[in-house]
Amino acid sequence: MIKAIVFDLGGVLVNLDLDICISTFRSVLGYDSITEILDPYHQKGIYSDLEEGLLSPDGFRAKILEGSRPGSRPEDVDRCMESLLTGMDMEKVPLLQELARQYPLYLLTNNNPISMARCHKAFEEAGLDWKSVFRDEFISCEMKMLKPSRGIFEETVRRVGVDASEILFIDDSPMNVEGALACGIRAVRYRQGEDLDAVIRKAIVEEAADA
Repeated sequence: MIKAIVFDLGGVLVNLDLDICISTFRSVLGYDSITEILDPYHQKGIYSDLEEGLLSPDGFRAKILEGSRPGSRPEDVDRCMESLLTGMDMEKVPLLQELARQYPLYLLTNNNPISMARCHKAFEEAGLDWKSVFRDEFISCEMKMLKPSRGIFEETVRRVGVDASEILFIDDSPMNVEGALACGIRAVRYRQGEDLDAVIRKAIVEEAADA
């Protein structure tokens, strides 16, 4: 029986647009190396270090500025980072509100302080009181671990406080879904643009049938 639902953030609840982000890094900063560190599912290099908590936001900004157009500023880096996250689909707001009345909801995200601020703003722009909907946020940069490592899933299960098999986890990355499944979590993949409600309902029905 599902007793808690854990959501990935970017690509599931908040939409991502890599093309816009790449274009913004190049036009605003003249930073052409963005494609070497930006990935649809798992960031690389200094971006990965930022999300694992190995590099501070200021340290990340400094490294980006080293390869940027002269005169570029730290706030320009933030603007480029935020451009990856384009907002939240409005129909997900009532869905999350309804689910929160039935299950404890959580976030588990490979993320960083710069982008988390934008995600919270996206919730607010959509009219979602995220603090009342989600019980907790498990953020990679704070946990010093990245999905799909076993450790981050095990720590999430511990903090949620139910058996791994009683958690439904939704993520857009096949690797993250596989990592969660390997830890005994009921995990399903969501592809941006799909009907999230249908994906969740199907997973709940299938879990009940397997029980």
